Amino acid sequence: MGPLQGFKIIEFAGIGPGPFCAMLLADMGAEIIRIDRSSAQPNDADRGNVSARGRRSIALDLKKPQAVAAVLRLCRQADGLIEGFRPGVMERLGLGPSECLRENPRLVYGRMTGWGQTGPLSHTAGHDINYLAISGSLYMLGRANEKPAPPLNLVADMGGGGMLLAFGMVCALLERQKSGHGQSVDAAMVEGAALLATSIYARRATGFWRDERGSNLLDTGAHFYEIYETSDRRYVAVGAIEPQFYAALLKGMGLDAAALPQQMERARWPQMKALFADVFRSKTRAEWTAIFDGTDACVAPVLSPLEAAAHEHNRARGSFTQTAGVLRPAAAPRFSRTALETPSDPPLPGEQSEAVLADFGFAAEEIALLRRARALT
Repeated sequence: MGPLQGFKIIEFAGIGPGPFCAMLLADMGAEIIRIDRSSAQPNDADRGNVSARGRRSIALDLKKPQAVAAVLRLCRQADGLIEGFRPGVMERLGLGPSECLRENPRLVYGRMTGWGQTGPLSHTAGHDINYLAISGSLYMLGRANEKPAPPLNLVADMGGGGMLLAFGMVCALLERQKSGHGQSVDAAMVEGAALLATSIYARRATGFWRDERGSNLLDTGAHFYEIYETSDRRYVAVGAIEPQFYAALLKGMGLDAAALPQQMERARWPQMKALFADVFRSKTRAEWTAIFDGTDACVAPVLSPLEAAAHEHNRARGSFTQTAGVLRPAAAPRFSRTALETPSDPPLPGEQSEAVLADFGFAAEEIALLRRARALT
């Protein structure tokens, strides 16, 4: 089940984009073995960490040579490895690409960092907002005459980091089928965040994008691509770019197109935004949703996470589900032939230590030796 069934991936426990990458691969059917720190204390919160779904966990003390040797042995049977430490940490542990690829030349070694493995900032701390800032993407996000607005940690961490690494690892696994060789994949969030803005760079190069925030088609500069408050202090999102969609929008709003400026008359956009704001404040969100239901006006209610899960379209497609009783987005995309299984609940640290080692060929005596050396918990 799942297009990646049969692939084994070792994941070194971390936060943010690394686990997200592993989750994506697990959702697609890969077997993910997460290596947790032996000092990690299991607690009920671990079960609610739905981004850790679909794994088994083994807890090792990587300061012990016996634990390092065990990881290298796991690598012999693995297809891939995910690590998200600062450059040099895995090398100091004796688990860098050269050591792991020596054990298994077919291994795909995925590396997740903010700045990349090389460069002046490679050893510097940072978070999504910093990578987004240096990428040039944060500068573009926000409204006119306001400071840039970070979009949670979705762009650099998850899209530019976790998803990019997952893509890179799958590419390397495909290439391995031809060459027979593994390799390292260096995924830098700063580069991923920039890459996601490629279409904006293209617009800028052709003169269709201004550097001033809130003055462009897609950054709330246009009245027909904006969020408006309704009479019940909720919101609707409007994205009627094409002329036929804009015509449907005006019709639903009860506005006469002949009495209004042309849609693309930039100088009149502020005036039109004020008009649209007044009109949308005249009805509730539910009323506007009913008016535009079934039309091509590109108007949608802005839903909370719970409302999104209850929306009829999302329910019809099963776009949200539960893991360990916690609401979460379902695995995506869909496949016509290799259907996806429901992932297992998030594991507690070290919950499957003995079972994982046994599956990888460790004898009971070898597992007992690891425990006595306090390399395994």
